[in-house]
Amino acid sequence: MSDPTAPGTRRPGGRTARVREAVLQVAGDALATDGFAVLDLGEIARRAGVGKTTVYRRWGSPGGLAADLLADMAEHSLPRADTGTLEEDLRANARLVVKTLNAPRQGRLFKALIAASLCNEQAAGALHRFYAVRVEEWAGCVRDAVARGEVPDGTDPHGVVEAVSAPLYYALLNTGRPLAEADADRAARAVSTAARAGVWVVG
Repeated sequence: MSDPTAPGTRRPGGRTARVREAVLQVAGDALATDGFAVLDLGEIARRAGVGKTTVYRRWGSPGGLAADLLADMAEHSLPRADTGTLEEDLRANARLVVKTLNAPRQGRLFKALIAASLCNEQAAGALHRFYAVRVEEWAGCVRDAVARGEVPDGTDPHGVVEAVSAPLYYALLNTGRPLAEADADRAARAVSTAARAGVWVVG
């Protein structure tokens, strides 16, 4: 969740790129600090030094702005690991989730975007697309493990990847306790063990 560009995406150049970058930076800060409920396009435009008309024309609503913010985050997400073993790949995935959710700005931002998805259809669709992109990126780890014979044929790559981050998001949203690398390592170990045992074999 933060670096090279996702396949098939191209960022606009010139002034358009600078406007988008400025607006999304301010919008992310506002969401992390104040939440979705008070996100105001006029105020975002003022703080970003961009014309209000430009912001309304391009994003249209707070939901549209949240959706583009998630699209931008997907574009800059890190590629998956390729360590040679499923457990180590899943550990890298889980530690990345923990690092992101523990980061002062990013953790609050994800909570705000998840909250937004519960009350705004555009934000919900964007959040689903964001996670679909990330799960598909990391599903390659499981496909490689199948090819190596490390897990059984028919193992559902998406189910395995989703299972790794599920307990981490549960802890973030429902317990409120800080996440640790030990949580990441435990999730990766449990899921890789279950995958080897055929828990995620489908069809």
